[in-house]
Amino acid sequence: MSFLVLTALLVGLVLVVAAAWQRRLDLHQQQAAIAERAERAELAERGPAPLPLQTPRIDLTRCLGCGTCVRECPASGVLALVHGQAAVVDAAACVGHGRCVTECPVEAVTLTAAAGAGDDVPVCDDDQQAIGVDGLFLVGEVTARGLIRVAAAHGAAVARSLARRCGARPAAADELDVLIVGAGPGGLACSLGCVEAGLRHELIDQEHELGGTVARYPRHKLVLTDDVELPLHGRLPRREYGKEELISLWRELAARHRLPFCGGVTFDRVERCADGGFVVHTDRGARRARHVVLAIGRRGTPRRLGVPGEQLPHVAYALLDAASHRGEHVVVVGGGDSAVEAALALAEQPGNTVTLVHRRPAFTRLRRKNRERLDAALAAGRLATSTGTVVATIEPGELVLQASQQAAAPLGGSGGHDGGGTAVLLRQRADRVFVMIGGEAPVDRLRHSGVSFDASLRPVAEPARDLGGFVLAALSLLLALATTGFVLWHRHYYTLGAAARAADPQHAWLRPDRALGLGFGIAAAAAVLVNLAYLVRRQQWWGVRRGALANWMQVHVIAGVVAVLAAMLHAAMAPRATAGGYAFWTLVVLLGTGAVGRWFYAWLPRATNGRELALANVRTAWQAAQGGAGDPGFVARARREALALAERRQWQSTWGGRVLVMVGMRFDLWRTLRRLRHEARQAGVAAAELHTALAEVRQLHTLAVAVGHLEDLRAVLSAWRWLHRWVAALMGLLLVAHVVLALLHGSMFGGGR
Repeated sequence: MSFLVLTALLVGLVLVVAAAWQRRLDLHQQQAAIAERAERAELAERGPAPLPLQTPRIDLTRCLGCGTCVRECPASGVLALVHGQAAVVDAAACVGHGRCVTECPVEAVTLTAAAGAGDDVPVCDDDQQAIGVDGLFLVGEVTARGLIRVAAAHGAAVARSLARRCGARPAAADELDVLIVGAGPGGLACSLGCVEAGLRHELIDQEHELGGTVARYPRHKLVLTDDVELPLHGRLPRREYGKEELISLWRELAARHRLPFCGGVTFDRVERCADGGFVVHTDRGARRARHVVLAIGRRGTPRRLGVPGEQLPHVAYALLDAASHRGEHVVVVGGGDSAVEAALALAEQPGNTVTLVHRRPAFTRLRRKNRERLDAALAAGRLATSTGTVVATIEPGELVLQASQQAAAPLGGSGGHDGGGTAVLLRQRADRVFVMIGGEAPVDRLRHSGVSFDASLRPVAEPARDLGGFVLAALSLLLALATTGFVLWHRHYYTLGAAARAADPQHAWLRPDRALGLGFGIAAAAAVLVNLAYLVRRQQWWGVRRGALANWMQVHVIAGVVAVLAAMLHAAMAPRATAGGYAFWTLVVLLGTGAVGRWFYAWLPRATNGRELALANVRTAWQAAQGGAGDPGFVARARREALALAERRQWQSTWGGRVLVMVGMRFDLWRTLRRLRHEARQAGVAAAELHTALAEVRQLHTLAVAVGHLEDLRAVLSAWRWLHRWVAALMGLLLVAHVVLALLHGSMFGGGR
């Protein structure tokens, strides 16, 4: 017995230490996420960076805090768990992938248009057809959705729509059914779909080879990180492809299915004909088509600097192979991911000296992975940056930099003034100059083709009706009512004692090991397997990724209800003290813990995040406030003390320490306020200023303590999730034991009671 007690004590202490360590890591990650969010907001205020056209939005009334969206996001740092719920940390790093949307089991994540974005985004309907131009379709990056997966899906969907339209109204003999402009992923998928549908079409591109924008990416760049499905080919076998692999696959498909591709054709505009068709004007003449699909991308032509000397031969606008540049002084102009990736690749080549020039004071548009790589390269001295500067002129072998309008203050450097009176920062040696500041969207060509950019014409998505909970509750109620009706119909049998049931005629087919009773048991076991299939889909075991996780979640809930009701009838409404009976009761507990997690505990993370938002608003207001009369040094010092106190109370206290804070926090606050009053008297601070400062300290301290207490309470109550999982494991073991024992005793196949 003593050894048993010692073993139990050791196991218990190990679990306690592990839980405390995990809790410490959780708090550290949350603190880092909030600090990152505050830093990104501060950078945006100093120099607003263009946001992506779509950013994630979290509905905290639905979010369960499962973390699936955080795990599935391919752009590191966009989302994080804060106080048990998902939060958008770095919206600028979002690539619009959409996996956070499809993988959320409760549909709490949506992609919405970023504020101020979309002035150069064409207006399309849900079928990718340009508003007001029947028969003109836009797919891929031109619609501001630059992902290969999305472009391919749009191209395939447009091809299916065109197949229906052309079947109803075929093209004339002298025109094509479809003309596709752009041979990138969207145009290629559409062309494959047209071949599959037997449509007479042509695929043109200004480049001489297939691939579109992807073909101009640097060598060995990873360009695909998700499932893609193409007509005539199906789903690609892998989720990740490098540039060369993907281009090779596309060319193989084009050759195998004999796509009618014509390269080296520059698109100009689309003109509508009186008969409803189109004339597509190119540098190689006009082409007539009943329908037109534009997959021309958004970059169009590279954006120019507009400075003297950028026409020199050592200036380029794309980097195809960094390995071909060695032993050179290289300048990369730009502040986005493409520019940073190019600079890092060039810095890895032997003998290169690389300088990254950016017009903003900080790099605010980078994905977290690139930002970390850039910081590491700067710390190691592998490359240099010149922020807050722009290129004034480019000369053979060097360029001249000057302060940009976004620079908060002039930066130090060599030399005088330029002709316009602007301070010249330095002359930078440059054997090669790579200008990577994006491209000019083909807005004019699209407008001349009749495409509208009027955001007021864009279809307004109807707000999603939250019917998921109602439908699940209604179905569960119907199943429970049906079970109740069945029990009442056979109430004579179910109200009998165990001994009296054997003599009842209904016992032959309601007993657990015969006829209908056995069928209820099989149904319960099947429902359990369906219920557990949700875990397979959520964790993507064995490559299972089909279907939206929200639908799987609904099936998961309904299957749990069916399993309980069927097991109840299988046990003839009288579970016994056997493996099967214990499995039934664990199934009931499992259903209860699942319901608690889904509907009851959602209020606590929302309350915690609400207090966190109030705390952030106070901090923001303090940063924006001007120093008042009296001694502004005292006000600033009081606020710093309040922030330090709040930081300590919010994140650095343990559970036991915070319990003590509940008792002694008045003394803690009183001690801080007394010290501030003493300092104010010595500094001669006015009474009104002192009163305001002390009120601010009280407010911040109260909010921080409230957030800390709610967070600890949330952490304790979140134990339901672990309870749910371990009860599920126990239920599975008991169910297996029940089935094995039934088979061994042969009660299911002739004999036994």
